[in-house]
Amino acid sequence: MNTNMTKVIIILGPTASGKTEASVELSKLIDCEVISADSRQIYRFLDIGTAKPTKEAQKQVKHHFIDILNPDEYYSAGLFGSQAESVISDLSGKKKIPLIVGGSGLYIKALCEGLFREDLKNNTSDIRKNITNKLELFGIDVLYDELKKIDVESTNLYFDRNPRRILRALEYFYSTGFPISKAHKEKKDRKTFKTLYFGIHFEREELYKRINTRAELMWENGLESETRKVLKIGYTPELNSLNTVGYKECIAYLNSDISRERAIELTKQNTRRYAKRQMTWFRKINDIKWLNGGDSKKIAEQILSYVSGIIPDTVT
Repeated sequence: MNTNMTKVIIILGPTASGKTEASVELSKLIDCEVISADSRQIYRFLDIGTAKPTKEAQKQVKHHFIDILNPDEYYSAGLFGSQAESVISDLSGKKKIPLIVGGSGLYIKALCEGLFREDLKNNTSDIRKNITNKLELFGIDVLYDELKKIDVESTNLYFDRNPRRILRALEYFYSTGFPISKAHKEKKDRKTFKTLYFGIHFEREELYKRINTRAELMWENGLESETRKVLKIGYTPELNSLNTVGYKECIAYLNSDISRERAIELTKQNTRRYAKRQMTWFRKINDIKWLNGGDSKKIAEQILSYVSGIIPDTVT
């Protein structure tokens, strides 16, 4: 391996594991900037429900990919991978260490391992609209059969007939002429950085306690008023950004479909399920150095001790 290759530190872990706190502590020890690998923190106005880093944390260390889009704007893991790679290149030129922090496994994979190459110049809104209309008229089975004719490998992967994945695969094919399953197999031959993975670990019982506490604090600290504000602006509950844990339960409460107590309980339950899915993603990643959670400063010091021999001039 090229010894001059940029080294990238990644702090990952399930929701409520303390990734943000650890990254802020680490930023006190190394000259870095944070690349947020979180598929919801990209959206403006959604602060409490996405557990964004505080304004103080963002002043402590510069964060990329936070508040870059409105809740109704399109984004994808492929776009993140391409754009984040450019940020890494810029940081390398400034002699700063890229510090990737997040729990979105697909975003991390897109950046560090490669998913596919998106045609970023091609506006696919019309294609996406046509496919969505077809879904509403004929149902997912028709789209599944359509995808099977052009990309059978994807249909084998999407046996659960997940609408979002099937729509994305069709959109990709009709905008590029290339099956997304083959694009997924492409490796980033031009990759210019080496990843150093660190994961924050809690035993399940302790993690679930942290998740439950966080969910309660979100509701206490204004999740309801934040959701009301976003809806009042004009953003609809059907948006992907709002059809996520925390917001969807709050919207159900605001619509009088469930009680506030039930909404809070469902937020806890669905967040625990999300954490479980996150860990499934992380288990697919090789070479993660798992560190015991709980003490953010200690985690930062441990990461520093591991990377100091790998990244020159690590200490600020």
